[in-house]
Amino acid sequence: MRITVNGSSGSGKSTLARRLAAELALSHVELDAINWQPGWIDLNTQDQPEFHRRVLAALSGELWVTDGNYSSIQPQIRAMATDAVWLDYPRPLIMGRVIRRSFARTLEGRELWPGTGNVETFARWLDKEHPIRWSWDHYHLVKRRYGEVFSDPANAHLRVHHLKHPREVPALIARLKVLSGLRPA
Repeated sequence: MRITVNGSSGSGKSTLARRLAAELALSHVELDAINWQPGWIDLNTQDQPEFHRRVLAALSGELWVTDGNYSSIQPQIRAMATDAVWLDYPRPLIMGRVIRRSFARTLEGRELWPGTGNVETFARWLDKEHPIRWSWDHYHLVKRRYGEVFSDPANAHLRVHHLKHPREVPALIARLKVLSGLRPA
């Protein structure tokens, strides 16, 4: 089983991917952890071939779940995946999550990805690339893009799990367990 988790920034992609990895005995590959280098260097922008090489190396096995929206590598990820989870949650829910998460991260001052030294600060909140602003500005674009992506015949091989609210997660996990053979139908 190879799962890609997609959705707006702040929708809970990484949290869900970690949970799926634990529940389904899959390795978890967080694209942000591959992308973000020390000093907030964005590998996808600065050295895209290296970013792609690292992502594809991390996804070389048969049992994984990955999360992230990097459009430059998503077609290759979807080509390898068996399942796609689309977190298509309401904007107020996402904005509440991303604001709470950003606030907690800023207060804690903890490193976001081990070894990078990257921490969230209130000064970063002013950046147009900050998750709060990104989520707000790109909400409708992300919704439209994934609607198109998952209806594209090129992705017909994927089992698409379109979640519209977090309360659907337990049923998703149960369904994926059956599909993976971890629990009889």
